[in-house]
Amino acid sequence: MFEQVKPKSRTKSAFSILELIYHSIVRDVRKSHGNALMALMMNILQAVVFIGAFYFMFTVLGLRGAALRGDFLLYIMSGIFLFLTHIKTVAAVAGAEGPSSPMMKHAPMNTVISVTASALGSLYMQFLTLVIVLFVYHVAITPFEIDEPFKAMGAFLLAWFTAVGVGVILFAIKPWFPGFVQTFTTIYQRANMIASGKMFVANTLPSYMLAMFDWNPLFHCIDQARGFVFINYFPRNSSIEYPLYLGLILLMIGLLGEFYTRQQASLSWEARR
Repeated sequence: MFEQVKPKSRTKSAFSILELIYHSIVRDVRKSHGNALMALMMNILQAVVFIGAFYFMFTVLGLRGAALRGDFLLYIMSGIFLFLTHIKTVAAVAGAEGPSSPMMKHAPMNTVISVTASALGSLYMQFLTLVIVLFVYHVAITPFEIDEPFKAMGAFLLAWFTAVGVGVILFAIKPWFPGFVQTFTTIYQRANMIASGKMFVANTLPSYMLAMFDWNPLFHCIDQARGFVFINYFPRNSSIEYPLYLGLILLMIGLLGEFYTRQQASLSWEARR
């Protein structure tokens, strides 16, 4: 109460914010499980189950011939990992601590740090899952080669970035319409099971079907990622610029909405969640 707050230099303030983000990330990662290692193992298990289910489905339906020439499991994983990263980041950012949360009563904490921690925590989990699954697949099952690994990682990060943009907009309107945001988030995740394009190759789509998917930034990210992963695939029906520009636009709109919402924050909002 009688503590005197001393002004900090910009360097000390930056390190203080980074430390706060780090601890917020740790707290966010441990939300799903008290043990961070178990939380990672559960995330890996979910990814493996997705990969196994799609491998079985493609094999039973006889659709393997429609995939790209090359490692079939790598083709599946190139879609699954970007899809999981995108939908989990949207859910994590939209569900971050809001302006009326009890966490905001602690002086250094604010909504920007909360959103940043949720986004980076989700990226951390998905990136570790990606590295571990690919390493085990490469060492224990069959060696593989990615044509342009750094660009493929760029597409992975772009799928995460566009999810941050979508999530921030949902985060900004959640205090006003909590029920709508929860429902929309679930619908968005389910719709991306098909709309993400992870189950087919964009170059094989006719124009009337392409119009049903090219609105989705994740569709472009997955198709471009496959162009970087496979040497014999050249994506013609997708763009790397579209999800980048759309992600920036969504992020700016979301930040403006979050700033306005923060100014109108009310403690009664927390009871509506």
